[in-house]
Amino acid sequence: MEDLSTLNASNRQEKIKNFFGNHKNKIISGIIILIIIVIGVYSYDKYLINKKKEISDNFNSITIKFKEDNKESTANQLIEIINKKDPTYSPLSLYFIIDNNLVTDQNIVNSLFDTLIENTSLDKEIKNLVIYKKALFNADQFKEEDLLSILNPIINSESVWKSHALYLVAEYFYSGNQNQKAKEFFNQIISLENSNPDIRLQAEKRLNRDLSE
Repeated sequence: MEDLSTLNASNRQEKIKNFFGNHKNKIISGIIILIIIVIGVYSYDKYLINKKKEISDNFNSITIKFKEDNKESTANQLIEIINKKDPTYSPLSLYFIIDNNLVTDQNIVNSLFDTLIENTSLDKEIKNLVIYKKALFNADQFKEEDLLSILNPIINSESVWKSHALYLVAEYFYSGNQNQKAKEFFNQIISLENSNPDIRLQAEKRLNRDLSE
């Protein structure tokens, strides 16, 4: 019995030895490929981290140095960051441009919005915020169908920005003396379970003060 066990162990060792002997080149190649993949993944992660830091440092430097007499230069540098399609600093760059009125051409600003919305890998709610800000930026110029078209993805979702989108549309209709449509959207805000408290309060005030029958 002991001899049989010894024989089986010897056979297993021989099979393992033969397996490695017959597949030595494949095993070595596999190990090399694995090492290359690990190094490649690590190098790419490090590259992304360095790139993110570079964009971050660049954004901070641009915004800190901003003055009224260097608007055009600041705008051009921030547009470069937007075109890098960074999920953090590209939106921040556009917000800075809008907040400081660095670009007056509405078509250019809308093109920058589209770069973020269509070509930048944004978190879902960050993307919804960008969509909302585009609608807000264009609210005075958009026709009803255009405003609803851009905001419908938010309105028809459970986004945290849904009540903001509804309020923008409601105010749009109210400013155009379309009171019945305005009431419908204000009431949607009131009925939302996760409606923003401040937005809900403003909707209630508008309904009670200006749209009560």
